[in-house]
Amino acid sequence: MNKIHSQFFKAILVLSFISYSNIYSQQDAENVAKALSNPVASMYSVPFQNNFQLGIGPEKGYKYLLNFQPVIPVSLSKSINLINRAIFPVIFQNHVTGTSRQNGLGDILYSAFLSPSKSKIIWGIGPALSFPTATDSMLGTKKLLFGPTMVVLGQPGSWTIGALANNLWSVAGAEYRSEITALYVQPFVTYNTKGGMGIGVSSENSYDWRRKMLTSGLVALNLSQVFKLDGKQIASLNLSPLYFYSNESVNKPEWGARVVVTLVFPKK
Repeated sequence: MNKIHSQFFKAILVLSFISYSNIYSQQDAENVAKALSNPVASMYSVPFQNNFQLGIGPEKGYKYLLNFQPVIPVSLSKSINLINRAIFPVIFQNHVTGTSRQNGLGDILYSAFLSPSKSKIIWGIGPALSFPTATDSMLGTKKLLFGPTMVVLGQPGSWTIGALANNLWSVAGAEYRSEITALYVQPFVTYNTKGGMGIGVSSENSYDWRRKMLTSGLVALNLSQVFKLDGKQIASLNLSPLYFYSNESVNKPEWGARVVVTLVFPKK
């Protein structure tokens, strides 16, 4: 555990070095950083979200979760954009469910937001689908889930304040698995500097309506920086310590960390 702490703090030092490196113009970096803080920004991006969770349950298990999350905006008209977002989870876990180990793909989540291209209050609404693509029964629901999703935010000055949510119901899938009615809510606040650095906090919460309990929750303290790879490719690095909470009957990690590398491709 000490080794992981050490590596995380080394990553913070790298991020600090990047933030003071003159490798990207301040104004452009700030614009990209603000766009990345907006889930329905009309900008192509490819985040690789690395999640490390340790000390899970009585067996003190661990979990590594890689979320590959491409964002593809499509202009439907001069006033309406369609923002396509997908999450492809790749999971490696041990001693999380008993003493067994599971590796593989989890359930893929696709969301489509219809969003106005010009609005003081930024918002998007549309459908969300979770597909039962898990390669191991312990890594997914074995259910096709469907429901609405929406996001609302404002960006006054250097701030971004908003929330993303969806509510999914199981509509098909394995009969031996319990039906699902689940709410997901993610509030977030970020302050972006002129140099493209972002400082903020976010929370991710999943609530099971059937069991009337919070099945997972976390708070992330986010520190990010926009920069250029090899002087050409626009990218962002985000580092976050994670604090977990949930219902007492749910096994949750004792602590965790998140490292996100995002490749950015602004629309021309």
